[in-house]
Amino acid sequence: MNEPSEIKAVRQVIEQYIEGSKGNLETLRAAFHPDARMTGYLGGTLLLGTPEPFFDAVKSAVTPESTAAYEAEIRSIEVVGQAATATLIEKGFLGSDFTDFFQFICENGNWRIISKTFHQGH
Repeated sequence: MNEPSEIKAVRQVIEQYIEGSKGNLETLRAAFHPDARMTGYLGGTLLLGTPEPFFDAVKSAVTPESTAAYEAEIRSIEVVGQAATATLIEKGFLGSDFTDFFQFICENGNWRIISKTFHQGH
């Protein structure tokens, strides 16, 4: 697939997020901007804040067994200038399915997730 370089760069960050979600906390953390926000409903409870609780969940709950059924599919990526958006469908992440809506920012030539909004289930 011959993608424009900025779409490729955003795709690499999503792939970094996917790999990090399998238990590599350093890789996962590096995909996010230090000022990133994360919002969504988990078990009917609204979560608003930083991705730190997500990092903690990955650190404490992800095991090779828990990621055996994990699948992730990038549904869309759109880049306009130094901003981008993407949708990721996750199946089997810690026993649940998620739809993730990401926003990215390019700062000093580096793309990172600045915001993640998620919905548990599809």
